[in-house]
Amino acid sequence: MVRFIVRRLMQMAVVLAVLSILLFLWLKALPGGPVSAILGERATPARRAALETALGLDQPVYVQYSRFITRALQGDFGASTGVLPGEDAFQVFLIRLPATVELSFFAILVAIALGIPLGYFAAKRHGSPLDSGAVVLSLIGVAVPVFFTAFLLKYFVAVEWNLLPVSGRQDPGLEATRVTGFFVLDGLLTREWDAAWDAIKHLILPTLALATIPFAVIFRITRAAVLDTLDADYVRTAEAKGLTASVIRRRHVLRNAMLPVVTTIGLQVGGLLAGAILTETVFSFPGIGDALAQSYREKDYAVLQVLVLAAAAIFVIVNLLVDIAYAVIDPRIRTR
Repeated sequence: MVRFIVRRLMQMAVVLAVLSILLFLWLKALPGGPVSAILGERATPARRAALETALGLDQPVYVQYSRFITRALQGDFGASTGVLPGEDAFQVFLIRLPATVELSFFAILVAIALGIPLGYFAAKRHGSPLDSGAVVLSLIGVAVPVFFTAFLLKYFVAVEWNLLPVSGRQDPGLEATRVTGFFVLDGLLTREWDAAWDAIKHLILPTLALATIPFAVIFRITRAAVLDTLDADYVRTAEAKGLTASVIRRRHVLRNAMLPVVTTIGLQVGGLLAGAILTETVFSFPGIGDALAQSYREKDYAVLQVLVLAAAAIFVIVNLLVDIAYAVIDPRIRTR
């Protein structure tokens, strides 16, 4: 197991190294570059030349990359010029991270809580109205873009019916104690129940919008995996031996069917940031996705590079955890 984890860690390091090179080259290719972003309308030729020298942009590419990766490893990405002007770019990431983690956690929780049970029961009742209705619902979840779902929820539930807040993470007039940066958790830790409930209300619509695609994918994979497992010889043998339905479900069906589902969940967690960009933008939810869109729009290269690297790191770390979970469920994976 240790050798398996070490091998995966080495692969993760290679992936991050390649991504850092691609990010460095992409940032250099963006129009205007960091010099124009920093100087703005004050960008005279003399000032541009002086700033390029100060930033080391007049050095060879390999020297620039060496400085870039050295500073990145130290958490030094420069100061924000657009998202939070003057604030350290890495601090912007740390400030915005809790919002996205909180939103993603509840979104994947809803997707798992609905997708796995519904997928299992749809497979058990294959061809029934429940199965057909669930399949249609999952197709809608996959086909409808996240931003369109978010706009529909916002317009009808928040604007027309006024049932839930339109935007933000919490009512600005609410005096809540900040402990961890996770508003729901902070409210629970400090026993400020009104603050926790208000944070939950602000999370409901973004969570439902963000959870639609993960739910649909998890449901379809679960349904397909359970259908395949139910037709396996060992399940029929267990039934012939007279084992109870609960034992067959727990030991034979779910344990084997969960292998592809675990992988799917990991991939969906890693890909939630893409949906979070659109969801957070629609609901003005101040997380990483909103900061990423804003940094690109305002050419805030310092924040842009730390967010892209952080998103890549989160994705590969999640996939490492999925590989470990996969190896725990199926020991045969460790030998591959």
